[in-house]
Amino acid sequence: MFDIGFLELLIIGVVGLLVLGPERLPKAARTAGLWVGKIKRTVSGMQREISAQLEAEELRQKLNEQQKKLDESLSKVKRDVEQYAEEDAKDKKDSKASASEGDSAKHTEQALDTPTDDSAATSARDKDSRSR
Repeated sequence: MFDIGFLELLIIGVVGLLVLGPERLPKAARTAGLWVGKIKRTVSGMQREISAQLEAEELRQKLNEQQKKLDESLSKVKRDVEQYAEEDAKDKKDSKASASEGDSAKHTEQALDTPTDDSAATSARDKDSRSR
């Protein structure tokens, strides 16, 4: 943390001895050591919090990326299902239309096969009444 060599530490000790005297120097050194320890603990705590926040942010980014991938996959599947449903509905509609065209063609054929004059209708009724 502090880049203090042995020579600088010796100079600080001599100046402290001259300024504070031999009686107060040990107490001042102890107090300075406690403060340095508190500062180191505070700095290391901040570093841990910052690294934890960075890890949490990385996890959030990864989670968001995965969420986007899932959303894209889900929307693709949804589009595919809707497309298949539309195609199926269209096929059913086309088959109903062709079936109704076939029914109308049958009705047309039957209408053409039935006689239109009254004499034919009465002869058909006579045949029905005889068979009963």
